[in-house]
Amino acid sequence: MPRQHLINLLFSLCDKYYPIFRTWAFFEGFVSIRHPDDLEVILNSSTNIEKSRIYSVLHPWFGLGLLTSGGSKWHSRRKILTPTFHFNILQQFVEILIEEGESMTNSLKNAGSTITKDLVPLISEHTLNAICETAMGTSLQGMNSVQQEYRKAVHRMGELFIYRLVRHWLISDWIFALTSQGREQVKILKILHGFTNKIIAERKDYHKRTNGQYLKNFNQSIITDNEEIVGSKKKRLAMLDFLIYASQEGHLTDVDIREEVDTFMFEGHDTTSTSLCYTLALLAENKDIQDRVRQEVDLVMQENEGKLTIKSLQNLQYLERCIKESLRLYPSVYFISRITTEEAQLKSHLIPVGTIMHLHIYGVHRDPNFWPNPDVFDPDRFLPENSRNRHPYSYIPFSAGPRNCIGQRFAMLEMKAMIAPLIHNFCLEPVDLLKNLRVGPDLVLRPLGGHRIKFIPIATKCI
Repeated sequence: MPRQHLINLLFSLCDKYYPIFRTWAFFEGFVSIRHPDDLEVILNSSTNIEKSRIYSVLHPWFGLGLLTSGGSKWHSRRKILTPTFHFNILQQFVEILIEEGESMTNSLKNAGSTITKDLVPLISEHTLNAICETAMGTSLQGMNSVQQEYRKAVHRMGELFIYRLVRHWLISDWIFALTSQGREQVKILKILHGFTNKIIAERKDYHKRTNGQYLKNFNQSIITDNEEIVGSKKKRLAMLDFLIYASQEGHLTDVDIREEVDTFMFEGHDTTSTSLCYTLALLAENKDIQDRVRQEVDLVMQENEGKLTIKSLQNLQYLERCIKESLRLYPSVYFISRITTEEAQLKSHLIPVGTIMHLHIYGVHRDPNFWPNPDVFDPDRFLPENSRNRHPYSYIPFSAGPRNCIGQRFAMLEMKAMIAPLIHNFCLEPVDLLKNLRVGPDLVLRPLGGHRIKFIPIATKCI
């Protein structure tokens, strides 16, 4: 079955058997839910936090990192990693995010006239640059071919992920290893792990050359606003630095470091780039909303002498509502899967221990019981007065509960930093329309065949 048909089938089953249904695959049952009351029971549980068996197909890539682990290992790893997303650490990153957004804008401005671009390769190049320099402390300048190879490998791993899930017998690693796709995966993993191993080795070498003097300031940088520690480019600390620091303290092994770097390299660039693609496509098709975003961005730029800062990004409230609405319509992570480790009492069903639960984020985001005219792009849904009485689990683009996305504030800042300079310098016009968009199941809700936008320099009148 083609990937597009597969995801359409999934969405139609959610509608037809709302709010809960059970399916079987290769003698194994799965319970699918999308009602916010039921989602809250599972997501808010402190015990039903185990990822289901389908995530085992990601173990060769991510190991047992934050995305795929469970139980005490997940609790321990989350506790170690949470400080790296403290506000004082995020402040360091903003300058890099803004520079990368300006770099993407300048790459379009250098064309000198109207230019049409496929959003997927354009944006993913810059989100990968951003995550490497912020979270990994490594620049990808001059590494275009390596970067392209890595991004291509990520996309292919997503395809293989779905290929295995719909052929349930291939979830077994030893059976999959006998197939041509299994042999292909071995080659892809060499690319993915080779890329991250190189980044880790370079950062470790940096700290060896500097006698680890900057690692000594890591704990202090989390709790201080001291510019000497937080703001200096030379002393800027990355998530990878904290992993290295934790390994020196005996909390992580080299394998643990690689697991988390692989996880954050993927989540920090691929999910964000996908969300940015959909947001820009929606703005291109809704010119009145795009114009309102531009007015807000232009005002903020005027007030800051043409520059963006963390404060000005936080003040882009209408743009934030646009991003939130885009994430509602096109959540990058469209479903998650858990296995119950204790009984769960849903609204109308008691779920026994050992049940695989599929939680449909895409479905709840378009549920007309909670979202009037659910297919309409309306950022004002997220005005405080319109959000106040909405079920908190009817909108979960970053998941929710104990296993919510650890990097969601970082992602929002990054998306604002990428979009603002584009909107300030260009009018966006659609070439491909979202109504004709083909999406396919993958690790993310990925556009199939790309999606093109026309960028018209702001000096030229937008039609």
